[in-house]
Parts: sequence; C-alpha cells; structure tokens
Amino acid sequence: MLKRLGFVFSYARKYVLYLAVTVVVMVLLVAVQLISPQIIRTLISAVSEGTWDASSARLITTLTGSLLVIYILRMGLAFLRSYMAHKAGWGVVADARRQIYTHLQRLSLRFYEDQQTGQLMSRMVNDSDYFEQLIAHAVPDTIVNILTLVGVSIVLTSMNWQLMLLTLIPIPLVVIAMRMYAKKVHPAFRSRQKELAELNAQLNENLSGIREIKAFTREDSEAQRIGTNIDRYRDSNLSALKLMATFGPFIEFASSLGTLVVIYFGGKLAFQKVLPIADLVAYFLYLEMFYAPVRSLSAAWESMLQALAGADRVAELLNEQPDVDDRPNARPLPERAKGDIEFKDVSFRYSKGENVLEHINLHIQAGQVVALVGPTGVGKTTMASLLPRFYDVSEGTITLDGLDVRDITLKSLREQISIVLQNVFLFHGTVRDNIAFGREGATEEMITNAAQVANAHEFILKLPEGYDTLIGERGVKLSGGQKQRLAIARAVLRDSPILVLDEATSSVDTETELLIQQALDRLIANRTTIIIAHRLSTIRNADVIVVLEGRHIAEMGTHEQLMAADGLYRHLVEVQNHLDPNARLLQSQSLIAENAG
Repeated sequence: MLKRLGFVFSYARKYVLYLAVTVVVMVLLVAVQLISPQIIRTLISAVSEGTWDASSARLITTLTGSLLVIYILRMGLAFLRSYMAHKAGWGVVADARRQIYTHLQRLSLRFYEDQQTGQLMSRMVNDSDYFEQLIAHAVPDTIVNILTLVGVSIVLTSMNWQLMLLTLIPIPLVVIAMRMYAKKVHPAFRSRQKELAELNAQLNENLSGIREIKAFTREDSEAQRIGTNIDRYRDSNLSALKLMATFGPFIEFASSLGTLVVIYFGGKLAFQKVLPIADLVAYFLYLEMFYAPVRSLSAAWESMLQALAGADRVAELLNEQPDVDDRPNARPLPERAKGDIEFKDVSFRYSKGENVLEHINLHIQAGQVVALVGPTGVGKTTMASLLPRFYDVSEGTITLDGLDVRDITLKSLREQISIVLQNVFLFHGTVRDNIAFGREGATEEMITNAAQVANAHEFILKLPEGYDTLIGERGVKLSGGQKQRLAIARAVLRDSPILVLDEATSSVDTETELLIQQALDRLIANRTTIIIAHRLSTIRNADVIVVLEGRHIAEMGTHEQLMAADGLYRHLVEVQNHLDPNARLLQSQSLIAENAG
C-alpha cells in the first residue's frame, strides 16, 4: 500500500505549497473546533453555580461572540482547506493524465495490436480520476480526523482519564474492520474498474462502427451485447458497494458502543459527584467529536482504496516499455536526408508467429520510385512500416543515407518520411486543420498550394464553408477520394524527402483515381518513393518494381523487364486486367495523358 501511495504522491511534488497550506489550515481548523465544547462547558458551570446579574450578562455576551467568531473562522478555514486540497488534487490528476498520454505516444504499434481504445481511455480518464479523491479528500480527511482524535483524546484525558480509557474500547474493533475491509474491497474496486474499462471499450467500438451496425441491422444484438457489459459493470459495482455498505454501518455501531459505555460509567460518576455535570456535558460534546472522525475514516478509507485500485491500473500502463525507442547513442539526421535506403538481409516477425519477411535485400537510390507488389499478405505494408521504425527488424539492418535507422532518433527519422495510407485518418475539425496537420505553423498560402497540388482545391471551394468546413469525425462528411486528396495535400505540405504510398489509389472510381494519380505524380517528383500498389496499372512507370512472394523477393525490375520475364508479376497483371476492366481503361488514359504531355 505504501508503494502505491508513493506512486500517487510522486505527482504531488509540484503542489507541496498547496498541500502545506492545507495541512496548516487543518491544524487550525481542529484547534478551533476543540474550543467550542469548552465554551459550552464554561456556560453550564456558570449557570450551575451563579445567578443572573450584570457579570452573567457580560459572560453570556462574551461566550456568544466567541462562538460567532469561531463559526466564522471555521467557515473560512473549511473553504481554504477544501480549495487548496482540490487545487493540488486536480493538478495531480492533470499531470498524471498528461504523463499517461505522453507515455502512450511512446509505445510502439506492437503494443496497440492487442489493446482497445476504450480500455486505454478508461485507464487515462477514469482510473486517474480517483487520484483527486486521494489527494483532495482521503488524505486531508484522514489528517484532520487523526489530528481531531489526538486533540480530543488529550482533552478527554485531562477531564477524566478513567473514562477516556473506557471510551477507547471500540477502537480495536474499528482497526480490525478496516484491515479486513481493505483485504476484500481492493480486489472488488479493481474488478469494478476493469468492467468499466470493458464497457467504455465496447461503447467506443460500437459508436465508431455505427454505420456497419445499421447496414447489417445489428441494432438489437449490439444493444444486447452492450446491455450485458452494462449489467456486468453494475454487478461488479454493487459487489463493491455491498462491502462499503457493510463497513460503514459496522463503524457506526462500534462508535455507538463507546457512547453506551460513557453513558453508563459517566452517569455513575456524575451521580456519585465525582464528575461535575458541566464536565459530563462537555465530555459528551467531545465524545461526538471523538467518534465523528472514526466514522469519517471509513469514507476516507474507501476513497483511498478506490484511488489505490486506480493507481494499480495506471502503474501497469506506465510500466509498459516501448520495444521501439531511441538508442542511447542515437543522433538526429541532417535537416533534410538524401533518401538513399537499403534493406540488408532483413527478416521480421511479429511478437508471436513465424517470419513475415525473410532475407530481404533491396537498395533504393535517392529519388527512385520503387513499387512493392505481390499477393495479399506477403508483407508489403510490413516492409514499408520497418523504414519509419513502426516496428524494428528481427534480423538484418535498414539504413538511410548509410546510417542504421536504429541509430537515428525516432523524431528525426520520421520527420524525413511522409505516408499516405489507403485508410486515411482525418481528425474532427476543419479542412484547413487537417491539411495543416502535416506541418506545424503552416501559412494559409502553403495550405492552399498543397491543396492545389493534391487536386483538392476545387472540391474544397465547393464545400459549404470552403477550407473552414467541418468534416466530422474521421472525415465522415467526405467521399473516399476527397479524403485521399486531403491526405495527399497533408503529405505535400510536410515536404519530406521520402514518401510511402500504401495503396493510396485503391477503392475509388476511375475518374477520381486519375485525379489522385495526377496529384501523386506531382508529389513524387524529386522524392524517394515507396509505393504499395493494389492496381498494378498505376505503377508501370516505377523505376523498380519489387515482387514479393512467400516472405521473399521473387523478382525485381521495370515493368517491361518483368513482363518479358513471364513470372509472377506478369501473371498478376494479366489476372487483374482480366478481372478489372477499369484497370485497362486507366492504363489507356494514362498513356494518352503521357503522349499529350
């Protein structure tokens, strides 16, 4: 437990001042609260022993005024304690979330293969949320309660030490209950947080796939599946709440036993004239102050255990280490790389399973256009993903301008590469925001020029608000071809010396593909380009075509050379031309455009 508390409080170092003020204020608050029963005690003693006269009137006025000052002080101190504690608490939560997100960005793609977005969001938002309860509530309340217990114990002991010892009888029961409660409720809280994460993950997935759910009329079955997750979270929550509901009343009962003991023995002492009536009344007032912290400790204990359950899950996430990271001796590239790339005897496998690539040797000269083709699943996208180190090679070396990419800082390496994917990801925002994502600090002129190069400017101007049009989450308001051209504009704006095109022209109509192909031709100029091709007709002019088959490079050459070789490439071209008449049309139109040029 101390280790987990230390983990949470490691975030609180920045807020030591706020916490110190909170502690000082809490001490003053306890001191102020301890004075109130003494005023009542003084009043009862005066009433019991005296008569009404001018001095009595002055005494009552003084006591009333004193109580008023105490109540005002208590109000001000309570506000200060609460605000300062919350200032520290929410500061800790913000810092923890910032660190979690930064850490998530460091983790490699291999980590995300087995993760759900909703699960990670739950750990970042829901689990860290409990840190505020610990910093702003549980710990301050515990300190106040302990200080109150100590202060009241001293006062009660000074009044009657025998009665004080009897008052302590229920305390061992409370301590035992807290230990047993912690042992049982901590796993219950962890289970509850896990079920909440599962629910968030399922909701995120279903809301992202709402089109598919509607298209396949799966509303009822998915509602039932979400309902099952909701019920599981409810049941795990109720399981934890059941333990909480048992713990609170038991603490209440234990503290009530102390009151019974004081009534019995304190009453006897009062009848025997050993204990003055004023002291007995004051003792009961202090007794309530003594047991109120004991009862409050149960709530603080619950908050602490919830926070520790959240801390466990956050710590587990932060303990994940990226398997792709900067080496100690990594250094940045010059401002702009030449773009000379070489794969030297490269093999690669994912965390589990056989090799996806084996003994790949390929030299891509600066400024060359190299196309990767082959049947589905032979590792074309994987091969391209090794260059920016989304994954690290299992064996062999990849070099950029003669340097092992693992000896180059990740930031510097990836700044040299622009990537246009088949499944374009656009952010919820304006067209301008999504193009400008390619380059920080891009001017309006740069954004417009990039859109023009990408053949996107005309369709953007036809949108309701032009470049200021909101395109929705993942660009839901745009067609596939429009998304692709925005992605190309983003890559144009980035202006990197190396370009990776992963099936950037698939799944669009022929006319749109021609527009995209024209934009790509402009983008490719003077850049080292790796093209992963779906339609083989689009890469006939590549400097080198690399044909992958069964984890290996089967053949390499130009389009003419490979067609003449009568190997796998020619077979793939003939099959695609036979199945896809649009491919023949596109090839014809491309040739016409070339001749016209």
